[in-house]
Amino acid sequence: MGLLQLLIFASVVVQSKSQLNCSTTMRRPEYTDISVTCGTSSVELAILACPVIYTGYNESLLVLNNIANDPACSGTLDSSVNPPVVRFTFPLNMTNACGSIFRTTSAPGTGIFSDFSNIQTVNISGVVRSHDPTTGTVTYNAELKYFYSCAYPLEYLINNTQVDVSSSSIAVKDNNGSFISTLKMQLYRDVNYTSPLVIPTLGIELRTPVYVQVQATNLTSQYFVLLDRCYASISPHPTNSTFFNLFVSCSVDQLTSMLENGQSHNARFSFPAFRFIEQQNETVSTYYLHCITRLCERSTCSTFMQCPGRRRRRDAETSTPTEGITDFTTITSPAIITRTESVSTSKEEATDSESKSSSSVGLGVAVGVLTLACIVVIGMAVFFYKKLHGSSPSKMFHK
Repeated sequence: MGLLQLLIFASVVVQSKSQLNCSTTMRRPEYTDISVTCGTSSVELAILACPVIYTGYNESLLVLNNIANDPACSGTLDSSVNPPVVRFTFPLNMTNACGSIFRTTSAPGTGIFSDFSNIQTVNISGVVRSHDPTTGTVTYNAELKYFYSCAYPLEYLINNTQVDVSSSSIAVKDNNGSFISTLKMQLYRDVNYTSPLVIPTLGIELRTPVYVQVQATNLTSQYFVLLDRCYASISPHPTNSTFFNLFVSCSVDQLTSMLENGQSHNARFSFPAFRFIEQQNETVSTYYLHCITRLCERSTCSTFMQCPGRRRRRDAETSTPTEGITDFTTITSPAIITRTESVSTSKEEATDSESKSSSSVGLGVAVGVLTLACIVVIGMAVFFYKKLHGSSPSKMFHK
């Protein structure tokens, strides 16, 4: 390295130290110097700035995936935080991810996903390297390498999922990331999905059409939503309580209608409201929907809609957990409440009511006839009494 280059590097270090608070991090780089935030629409990297300056570089000499001349992929110094960091942000899009590598892996499903033989995870990875401007034969500056990766499982229970990210600085450190926050389930009462279904306290009538939509918001355009299985259970959690499958893969209940699946950011189906026989002695029947939802690449969604992709549960139970498959947590649909009866009285109650009504009418008629007879008898008695007592004095006077 020439004298001029040494002076330039020394100047960079002195200026950076005077502008930044490097009291605690002016040292050699360490494994923990990079943090990775695996978001639903972008990935954010934050690299401690002071170790970079200590090594002889600055933010302009850190290059993301060898892309040096694109401002969208360049690092920016953030001195508003302590310690200061160099930030990189790029979108989750295969055509514009600042040179990141997208790799999709598959593994057999386990646990709640054991009905499915192909559970996918997408890994997004890359490296931030230092660019050494030295032009001579040798250099005295260490090369910096900050590796990052984000692992996103593509199968979720709507009602669920725990997230996983991978991040690293000069070595690999595991964490996690997820698209679960982009997914939500909503109920509608019309086929156009414009009017939300409002369920009254007393429940909806049996056979009322219920339209269900699982939607991804703020999701990169390269993935579509595909429902693998949806079922109803009397528990708000996906437990071993009584359940009813609306559909599993290609097996669809005869009254369930698939309207859209694996074709966009929306997946839609409908079914007529039903009740669980287990709740027949209760005023209303209450249950919840749970959907196992896959995010698939647009070009591959159709392959997951084929029936041979399904695997029997008993086969899955013998498999061991596979790395990259995460545990799950729960998010539920609104409670669906149906009325257990649509008629106010039963047949027996109606017959008994008619019998009582007939008895009341008969008794009323009998009382009326008896009252009329009494009035007639009393009237005749008064008439004869007056006639008898009214004629006796007249007869005595004439004699």
